[in-house]
Amino acid sequence: MLKKILSISGKPGLFRLVSRGKNMIIVESLVTGTRQPAYSNEKIVSLGDIAIFKEDGEEPLRDVLKAIKAKENGAQVALSSKASNDDLKKFLGEVLPDFDRVRVYPSDIKKLISWYNLLVEKSVDFETVEEASTEEVALTETAAKEAPVAKPVQAKVKTPKPASAKVSTIRKTSKDK
Repeated sequence: MLKKILSISGKPGLFRLVSRGKNMIIVESLVTGTRQPAYSNEKIVSLGDIAIFKEDGEEPLRDVLKAIKAKENGAQVALSSKASNDDLKKFLGEVLPDFDRVRVYPSDIKKLISWYNLLVEKSVDFETVEEASTEEVALTETAAKEAPVAKPVQAKVKTPKPASAKVSTIRKTSKDK
């Protein structure tokens, strides 16, 4: 189920993938339930693709969320977003003892806790492992590939005409006839 849950940079909360449009995908906010487009120039990441750094590799987010659920007995994490950095690292150390304390920042732990609380509040099943269908894979790959590429701008420069190219016109008036 985590393959269909997305994080979009610059937008708060998490989003559920609904469908695909031209140069965009349609997402539904888990917080408000409103649907909105997410364009290919935004950084869109599926939660199924995220992992937490460990000392000897990476741990998939799904496994970390399962460990938090086991520690909290299925309830939301009571740790406040204003908790100290030491408290945040202590919490993640209880859940994932060998996490990389250098590469995992306190802001990452806060985001992890807020995502977990939102997923539990909305009863999203993150424990089952499901293979993404070819359509879902195509949606996420297309969104990543269709990011617009900046095209170089070519300025049009007017070159001045040489003075000899100017032709003066003489008007004949009625007096000249």
